[in-house]
Amino acid sequence: MSDEPIIQATNPSEPQASFDDPWKEGLELYFEPFLAFFFPVVHELIDWRRSYESLEQEFQQFVKDSELGKRFTDKLFKVWQQDGEETWILVHIEVQSQEDSGFAERMFVYNYRCFDRYRKPVISLAVLGDERPNWRPSSYGYDLGGCRVGIEFPIAKLIDYEAHWEELDQSRNPFVVVVMAHLKTKATTGQPQQRKQWKWTLVLKLFEQGYSESDAVELFRLVSWMMTLPDSLEREFLAELRQYQEERQMPYVTSIERLIKEEGQREIIENILKVRFGTLDEQLASIVAHLLTLSPEEYTRLLLELSREDLLTRFSQPES
Repeated sequence: MSDEPIIQATNPSEPQASFDDPWKEGLELYFEPFLAFFFPVVHELIDWRRSYESLEQEFQQFVKDSELGKRFTDKLFKVWQQDGEETWILVHIEVQSQEDSGFAERMFVYNYRCFDRYRKPVISLAVLGDERPNWRPSSYGYDLGGCRVGIEFPIAKLIDYEAHWEELDQSRNPFVVVVMAHLKTKATTGQPQQRKQWKWTLVLKLFEQGYSESDAVELFRLVSWMMTLPDSLEREFLAELRQYQEERQMPYVTSIERLIKEEGQREIIENILKVRFGTLDEQLASIVAHLLTLSPEEYTRLLLELSREDLLTRFSQPES
């Protein structure tokens, strides 16, 4: 069973909202805009002329034996400071969508594990996506026998931004779209018609506020991924979207259509994997992108004929 944070639907026919994967993907695509929006002090420390590096695979290796409970979204990046020294700042990010009593302790443990692994300064940052206004963990530590250890870390509470919706709507920071989608996905649990309307509002924002084609397509994918709709409403939404694009002769209509088609194929592949192997774990999920490069006929044949081990051997990337 997946550890991904979900919002339980009140109607059995309503699909469960997903937060973990869209946030992870959003952070990977828009790390600099994310920091500029939520943590500007940290953003100013970094020399953005130099490339940064995602260390997620390494990070998962040295925290995988954690017994601190279910993890949410964890991302680790190597960046360079403004002073030009070859010193790393390893920015560890967690996006929390449900209250967790062990959250601050986990931040402490992961911070230390990062330091122990790299022996470089580590900045731990937390985005709290839950709905409890008074739950704001920002420190952990203990003092015993003259020994004092601990951590304090900056947090961003997403519900605080509800009161600043107009500012969000006017912002050109692409990561703001992810924030808006998160807030309205939460707010429309059990209200699929309202969610469809808010999804449409956010997609129009992408088209009408001058986002580049690449940003519009990527953000459309993230919004669609997070703001799940029942099948009938999703079909209505896509039909309205196609009509809107055709009427305005939008230059990147083909890219959106291709994305919609690809997402449909992704869902088919994931469903076949779940039926055949009982679950879609991290290893199986990692080969979906490779299967998408094949024709539907070819990936269907392989999914039905090959064993789990053969699929992983054929499509998994070798560890470097």
